[in-house]
Amino acid sequence: MEHIPSSDLKTILHSKRANLYYLEHCRVLVNGGRVEYVTDEGKRSLYWNIPIANTTSLLLGTGTSITQAAMRELAKAGVLVGFCGGGGTPLFSANETDFEVAWFSPQSEYRPTEYLQHWTRFWFDDEKRLQAARLFQTARLRRTESIWTHRLLTEQGFSVDATQLHDMLEKSAAAISRVTDNTALLTEEARLSKQLFRLAARTTEYGDFTREHGNGHDPANRFLDHGNYLAYGLGATAAWVLGLPHGLAVLHGKTRRGALVFDIADLIKDATILPLAFIGAVRGDSAQDFRQSCIEMLTRTEALDFMIDTVKEVALSVGKASA
Repeated sequence: MEHIPSSDLKTILHSKRANLYYLEHCRVLVNGGRVEYVTDEGKRSLYWNIPIANTTSLLLGTGTSITQAAMRELAKAGVLVGFCGGGGTPLFSANETDFEVAWFSPQSEYRPTEYLQHWTRFWFDDEKRLQAARLFQTARLRRTESIWTHRLLTEQGFSVDATQLHDMLEKSAAAISRVTDNTALLTEEARLSKQLFRLAARTTEYGDFTREHGNGHDPANRFLDHGNYLAYGLGATAAWVLGLPHGLAVLHGKTRRGALVFDIADLIKDATILPLAFIGAVRGDSAQDFRQSCIEMLTRTEALDFMIDTVKEVALSVGKASA
């Protein structure tokens, strides 16, 4: 079989890649030209292949190490790498606080500049940036209604009241159209999220629920934290594919280096991660089972495709109007 250089693997579209990996208590290295992770079982070492051509992002948790050769091959294949704590949260890097989302992005001088050029045409204009943020939030609403009524969730017992959900999202869409600044838009985003938490808890008969970021002790809060970092991985991948720096956010603040990742991840967090967190909590899933259900759902509903297409649409529509 002909060997394919890892630098050629970027020709496989990121939006069609199926894998996000979370690894712990292992070593990531290059073995026989392939990127693998090694686990120890007694006196034996077990080697497992990482299909880098079909991988978007790699989270390295507790007790992991990675070689320089492996980082080189992952970068050539366009795989984003992030270091994190146990269970996938919080996400760390060498120079960030626990709550910053920062990734080791693959370096490439040949990524497209088209979308960055459109993005920078509007980004310095407060009104245009707010327009882009509205488009993001509107797409988030459409995605939430589509996924919450999808058979992949109903088959897992998540039978939401479609009429109540639709009315809730329509009311939020109307509020989004009226906001005059980012603060008001963030307030509306938070208000809707609280309503969606209540609706999901009621749909799954979870009981009383209060969102606690980073230190939640109940299963739903822990799963929300873990799942959101998978969404951040896809958000970082979408930004990298389109050549957009993570600091050029439209909603979450111009002073946060990774804020665009938050903006893009929000497109799918409420739609996919939120209901699965409550389903997994009620079902008694382990963290590994929950992560796998998230990855499967994100893949089967083509979440990364949706994120990339939405960012493209915003860049072209708002950027061209600003030209």
